[in-house]
Amino acid sequence: MIKLNFYTKIVTLAVIMMIPIMLLYFYSNKITTDVLSEELGTSNINQLVFFQNQVNTNIELVSSWPNLLIHDPDILSFQDIFLEDEYLNLDAINLVKRIQTKLSLQESSSNWDSSISIYSPSLGRVVTERDAQRYEASDLNKEIRPGWQVEKVMGDEGERFVFSWYTVSPFSAERHPETANTIIKVEFDSSNIQDMLDRFKSDGRGDPFYFRKDMGVIYNRTANHELIGRLLHGLEADELKDGEKRILEVNGKQYMVSLVLSEDTGWYLIDYMPLSEIMAPIDQSNRLFYVSAGGLLLLSFLAAYMLYSQVQVPIRQLVAGFKRLAAGDYAVRMQRKGSHEFSFLADRFNQMVEQIQQLFEKVYVEKIHVREARLKQLQSQINPHFFYNCFSFMTSMAKLKKHEAVIAMSHHLSRYYRYTTRQERELVPLEEEIEFVTHYLEIQNMRMPRLSYSIDLPQRMGRLSVPPLMLQPLVENAVIHGIEQNAENGLIRVTAEFDQGCIRVHVDDNGKGMSGMDIFALEQKLHRQMDENMGCGVWNVYQRMRLRFGESAGLAFSRSVYGGLRATLYWTDPEFINVLEEDRSDQHIAG
Repeated sequence: MIKLNFYTKIVTLAVIMMIPIMLLYFYSNKITTDVLSEELGTSNINQLVFFQNQVNTNIELVSSWPNLLIHDPDILSFQDIFLEDEYLNLDAINLVKRIQTKLSLQESSSNWDSSISIYSPSLGRVVTERDAQRYEASDLNKEIRPGWQVEKVMGDEGERFVFSWYTVSPFSAERHPETANTIIKVEFDSSNIQDMLDRFKSDGRGDPFYFRKDMGVIYNRTANHELIGRLLHGLEADELKDGEKRILEVNGKQYMVSLVLSEDTGWYLIDYMPLSEIMAPIDQSNRLFYVSAGGLLLLSFLAAYMLYSQVQVPIRQLVAGFKRLAAGDYAVRMQRKGSHEFSFLADRFNQMVEQIQQLFEKVYVEKIHVREARLKQLQSQINPHFFYNCFSFMTSMAKLKKHEAVIAMSHHLSRYYRYTTRQERELVPLEEEIEFVTHYLEIQNMRMPRLSYSIDLPQRMGRLSVPPLMLQPLVENAVIHGIEQNAENGLIRVTAEFDQGCIRVHVDDNGKGMSGMDIFALEQKLHRQMDENMGCGVWNVYQRMRLRFGESAGLAFSRSVYGGLRATLYWTDPEFINVLEEDRSDQHIAG
């Protein structure tokens, strides 16, 4: 058996200790990098889906215009006019002017630059917002096809695309346009989509563009055409799929490319981000760690040689320190005694442990950042049913000519979505959150006059800083599950209080409420991972409260004094307590 001397044993021990640290760091770093890449890709896909929905909403709005206009009395009258000569009489001219006015109003209802054309086979004329002239029926019949038609044209600013949609009345005449009573065409060009791409890019989300293999590319106005061309060349090597993420290498750099397909137009919305630049800080940290670990290993060899020539007491202390470190105790530190060589070794040992501890803390902080990014994405969710119900209300009021109700609903709805979609701050004053909830309740009150509400917020508590969209999900649950399901008059009451250092915000309703067992089951679900049976709004509020204010914060439910359910947010805010103490001191001095 080979007998090792003391120096060899110390060197061997140092090497053995560095191996698990290196392996653990390598494994931890790989997990962090994979999670970050996945979360970045998922976040980018979600952002693209949200943007795609906005574009599709505008396209669907434009495509719905013919269905609205086709039943207009003036347009119905227009299709029944037959001319005995080629000139319009006075009644027909007035009818055309009324139709042009309605077309102008319809086109101005959207922020997209679009146009509407109405073809009357009986008159042989086409009416637009600005003109009424003859058209060639044979040419029109060739253009009419179902769905959106896209035509590539060259303009002063370069290549652009024109999107067209034809609606034939009656519908049965779609295959034989010459037998149609009325043909309505809506049209817009790709500059509208470019405007939205520019706004999307201005938020710092990358370099988005649209692509369709048989047509071409719709760029944003500051796009890197050369780089996009190389990326498309790599993408076309395989079949494109909706919602996929790919890693492509161009000019020695890796790019994460995300794709979302528009079912309405068949175009892919594509965005990319330089993955190598995003991962550069992590790579730099890796290099620093490996250099540090190599340096620390060399220093360990030197320390082993010095310890070999010293007394046995410092050696036993060093061995004991390494054993504690191997056991995972990164708080271990060696005490410096005297000014001899062992003191130098003690300093180096302490620095090594501190650097390792800092590296582990960095990994933990990165995980927290990824978690916060995912929670921020959940804040941007919008309830489409709420959106459709509001527009249905506005449509009904407009038909009843109740313009004040339409204006009020538009005001509250715009303030509501401005708050939800333009929220970049991590914290907002509680008074702003209360104002946002007030707009939501006003909207619900207009839809359900039997709903009444009251908000009681002490003035001094309005300065409290809270995560945005924290209170609205609780109020929304009270309306949907407490008020809408009850035919009687509904009440929502929001109150806030500050007692013995604890802040509480209550949301009460007079709905049917919940049993004690149901309340207990609901609170238990908040502590687990979100599933399909748990509403994401309530779970998201609870997780953000815990993440922002710590383990002492949370969300609780109980029976309300009004007969329904009470939801209570509670937390402590040391900064707010200090502000209150200063106010009390100022009042005492003034007294």
